[in-house]
Amino acid sequence: EFIRICEDHNYHDIILSMKSSNPLVMVQAYRLLVNKMDAENMAYPLHLGVTEAGEGEDGRIKSALGIGTLLADGLGDTIRVSLTEEPEFEMPVALKLVEPFNNFQKNNIADKIQFNGNPFEYHRRETSQIDDIGNEHPPIVISEITDKKLNEANLSKLGFNYLNKLDKWSISDQAPDYLIHNSKEVSISLPGRLKLLSNYNINPFRLLSREDIISLPENYNSNEVIVYEMDQIDNFQIARSVFFTLNEKHIKNPIIIKKDYNLDSIEEIQILASYEIGGLFLDGFGDGLWLSQKGENLNELSFNILQATRTRISKTEYISCPSCGRTLFDLQETTAKIRAKTDHLKGVKIGIMGCIVNGPGEMADADFGYVGTGENKISLYKGQEVVKKNIPSKNAVESLIDLIKENGAWLEPN
Repeated sequence: EFIRICEDHNYHDIILSMKSSNPLVMVQAYRLLVNKMDAENMAYPLHLGVTEAGEGEDGRIKSALGIGTLLADGLGDTIRVSLTEEPEFEMPVALKLVEPFNNFQKNNIADKIQFNGNPFEYHRRETSQIDDIGNEHPPIVISEITDKKLNEANLSKLGFNYLNKLDKWSISDQAPDYLIHNSKEVSISLPGRLKLLSNYNINPFRLLSREDIISLPENYNSNEVIVYEMDQIDNFQIARSVFFTLNEKHIKNPIIIKKDYNLDSIEEIQILASYEIGGLFLDGFGDGLWLSQKGENLNELSFNILQATRTRISKTEYISCPSCGRTLFDLQETTAKIRAKTDHLKGVKIGIMGCIVNGPGEMADADFGYVGTGENKISLYKGQEVVKKNIPSKNAVESLIDLIKENGAWLEPN
């Protein structure tokens, strides 16, 4: 759609059309816009914003992923963080997001980076396949248990819940694929899907630093998964240059991105990891994630970053706007109600929009939409087509569920 606008309309129309809840679309579109503006010597300031990022961790991840990746590319002069929360919660996120760029200091590594590839299209890096890693497999997630016993309680925190009465494991869609531990003995039966590795032997993984990876010989070929162990100074641009080097040397080993954040604030980690690591997945780089905070697992954050990049779907996707003067229902309360009823619908995208003015266009890639059309009146959408108009808001959530059922996308909660 963006390319069509570029061909058929003028630049002012393009700028006004730059709205997307999908960070991948947003990043590619802004890059393309700036490329065309540069060709015409149009040095206008650029505003960045993910308009329907949503709430909570998801809203912060989407915002940081779209805005931060572009700031890391050197694009953007003003930003707006839009959350489905009270407006005073938006500014602290925005300040944390721009802080690394306002305090940015160039170094010799960043100065030498040349972009290798097409920044306007998504192509996943071509890799060999080792077990279920690489090639066309979704990115994996690795977690670790350090200085703790491997027991049912610790596994439960990672999404593996043992059901005593049924004598089987219930496994969350956000449970890790690999678990690394340092227990010398394993005395419990493990979930069949979980691959367990010992700290003493993590084959087929090989941990390498940036310097180790860029020193690999051309056409390096081994039956191992390389774990890129990022240093604290390895930001998005530096990490991306590692993948450029791999491409130039025709090295096709799968790459897991590992970083242990030495920070106390989980919100700061959410923002940093979203663009400096999530941005790599938007460019098609990375076959897995291994994130931690001072050695403690960041398992849920890993899955949520992959969800935001649309490279691995593990839950329902919500596209919701920040409330404004046009919203004639309690957006936060309604979003919470819809989430409570539908958060088990893995892969379904639901748009929750406050008004008819911008709602239908800004939730364009949602499967189903809930849009305010007047005081206590809601219209429901399937894709971009309105299918039920002016439903009383007190009945609208149940009507949305009925619409999902009618279209074969409903599953009963487990």
